[in-house]
Amino acid sequence: MDAQVSIIKCADYTPKLVEVSVRKAIGLIGGIARFVKPGARVLVKPNMLMAKEPECGIDTHPEVVRQVIRVLKDINCHIFVGDSPNVWGGEIENVDEVYRRSGILKVCQEEKVALVKFDKRRMRQKFPLTTWLDHCDYLVSIPKFKTHGLTLLTGAVKNLFGLVTGTFKTELHKNYFQIEEFSKIMADIYAEARPALTIIDGIVAMEGDGPATGGKLRNLGLLLAGSDCVALDSVMAKIMGVKPFDVWSIREASQRGLGVADLAAIKILGERPEDLKVKPFLLPTSTFPVKKFPRLVINLVKRLIKYYPYSVRNNCTRCFACVKICPNKCISMREKGVVFDYRKCIACFCCQEACPSAAIGIKKSLFAKIIGL
Repeated sequence: MDAQVSIIKCADYTPKLVEVSVRKAIGLIGGIARFVKPGARVLVKPNMLMAKEPECGIDTHPEVVRQVIRVLKDINCHIFVGDSPNVWGGEIENVDEVYRRSGILKVCQEEKVALVKFDKRRMRQKFPLTTWLDHCDYLVSIPKFKTHGLTLLTGAVKNLFGLVTGTFKTELHKNYFQIEEFSKIMADIYAEARPALTIIDGIVAMEGDGPATGGKLRNLGLLLAGSDCVALDSVMAKIMGVKPFDVWSIREASQRGLGVADLAAIKILGERPEDLKVKPFLLPTSTFPVKKFPRLVINLVKRLIKYYPYSVRNNCTRCFACVKICPNKCISMREKGVVFDYRKCIACFCCQEACPSAAIGIKKSLFAKIIGL
């Protein structure tokens, strides 16, 4: 198990600075040829969540993608770039629009590499993954450093959920909506996909009610690189001010032996987390208890601590994204705006993740309010 993680400072997305920083991050852990064989077919998977410009900080920044492509070109790789954006079922946004507005299309055109769609799939256990994994020798993942309303953080492991195609994402959210069960699915996907290399874009990160328009951007100025996604997420959690085992996906993958979560057993190269002096991240409203009370206490009262989505009607543009994305079909659009059927709501927060206008907020149960969560 290669539990090495490099942390490199990178103040902004200036092309030359990103180039130097990406190469340094990969170089510190042994160089690209240690992880990818020269001349291989490589699938590069950024996080392309929705059709938003790079300055919105929701998708992996195109300049980071460009520099990873160039590193792979140095060893004559055949490169394919793709993701399964937040267009589940093809009903919410056009995939081409996501690729265009995110800036990834332009980068692929300029670098003369193939930008592909995950329109074909093969079943793997409980879920289908894109057949591009079969067509390529290696997977290189480029997540965005963000918080997440359901999973607490979205980094190395969570980025692989984008390998699931089409409406199956909705089905997985519907069938495994408890965080413990959803984390098992994420670990299953990681066990199947196993990226050869992961580079996390944390130059501009996101905190609060991420991973989309509900979050708040934060100039973190960091790039992380490694081959062990569990170790990467553990270091990411440490930087955020979170204990790694408070993140269910880290806990699950670590217990299965898929990676190293013990910070003392991870070799960190470059910057040290304790020297960065990063102010703790503002966490999603729905996961705040992990910071305030021990997990044992939370487990005793968690049935009373509930969080639900609600419509911020002044922001709503009636785009129907939340209606179409809801796995349990509990959202409808009425004359007065979005209405939730809370008898059906499973609090997966897919609606918040899909909303392009920050029009979905989070409300707390009465007990959560009483105890000050």
